[in-house]
This record gives sequence, structure tokens and C-alpha cells, in this order.
Amino acid sequence: MAAEEKKCCDTEKKCCDPKKSLATLFKVVLGLVFLVLGGLAILRFWAALIIIIQGCIGLFLILAGVITLAIAKE
Repeated sequence: MAAEEKKCCDTEKKCCDPKKSLATLFKVVLGLVFLVLGGLAILRFWAALIIIIQGCIGLFLILAGVITLAIAKE
């Protein structure tokens, strides 16, 4: 019973630490900012993104073929 009470108190300490809460809030806000900036970059450079994807199709197919051959070899 005493171990359960100690465990409960440890949990309360961890969740109510203001420094950890502030750090977590900062990380969440920073993550949301990066998501918005990434979305805006995709919208702004859509044509360039399509050209890059088209250029990578051949390399992707070569990589897929090498992986398939490596799996078949086993």
C-alpha cells in the first residue's frame, strides 16, 4: 500500500512540473509552426515539387528493383 502511495505522488510530481510543461508547450508550438511553414512551402513551390518527384521516379524504381533482387536472392 505504501508503494502505491509513493508511486501516486511521483506521478503527480512529474505532471505538475512547470518547467516540463513549458518545454512541452514550446515543442508543440514549434511543431505547429513547422507544419504551417511546410504546408506553405508546398503550396508556393508546387511546380518545382512535381518536377523533383518526376525526376526521382527512375531512381526509386531502380532502388525497388535492387531491393527486390536482394530479397529474391535469399
